[in-house]
Amino acid sequence: MTESTRGTSTAFEKARADGRAALAGYLPAGFPDVGGGIDALRAMVEAGCDVIEVGLPYSDPVMDGPTIQAAAQQALDRGVRTTDVLRTVEAVAATGTPTVVMTYWNPVERYGVDRFARDLAAAGGAGLITPDVTPDADPLWPAAADAHGLDKVYLVAPSSTDERIAMTTAACRGFVYATAVMGVTGARATTSELAGPLVARTKAAIARQHHDLAVGVGLGVSNGDQAAEVASYADGVIVGSAFVRALLDHPDDLAAGLRALTTLTEDLAEGVRRA
Repeated sequence: MTESTRGTSTAFEKARADGRAALAGYLPAGFPDVGGGIDALRAMVEAGCDVIEVGLPYSDPVMDGPTIQAAAQQALDRGVRTTDVLRTVEAVAATGTPTVVMTYWNPVERYGVDRFARDLAAAGGAGLITPDVTPDADPLWPAAADAHGLDKVYLVAPSSTDERIAMTTAACRGFVYATAVMGVTGARATTSELAGPLVARTKAAIARQHHDLAVGVGLGVSNGDQAAEVASYADGVIVGSAFVRALLDHPDDLAAGLRALTTLTEDLAEGVRRA
């Protein structure tokens, strides 16, 4: 199998046909615990997420801000393992929503690259986002992903040269992740003025390559108004820290956390449609 039958491109195509951007939501697996995390991600699907990103908690999350670090540490303290991540993917993918794993590269290497690709595909996963690995530094994942029909999602940033953007988009399948805020992850009060130009440069590179690749933007979106702004120029709006915060704010009441998560998702889903 060389093309994913469960890939994220289907979600972006459907959103485009509806005249809107797609909404992608992130939570780390095992937060607040494995079962609660699955319930949370399913609630996000029901409330309007088109793509789900399941984080693989890691002990050295150098690119994550304090909100996601706190959630990942909570999952690690509870003993979450890669097998729990895959179990979470399987449960969410069963809803029919394309589900990808977002992870630092070290846990994949430790697990075994081809084994990880095989087990992710078997769980119904759509692919992998690798924020700390670039296509030219990653000889093993492209072959494993191709062998198992998985999306390959790499990142571009405002600091990326046009040459690096071209190299990255050529290597992606599913979508390309435009991280439009320099620094660690986290919800922000305003969107970045760097996002629009980055998306324009990325789309220009994709057009020159004559292939149809969606551009999803992650830059700390935390409400529907911000989502609408980003959706006006991007194919997808990626939200992480705001979802995590909705659960962190209700540490002893999962039901209240799920209600907050649903309310936030509905607001964001309305935002991507408004644009």
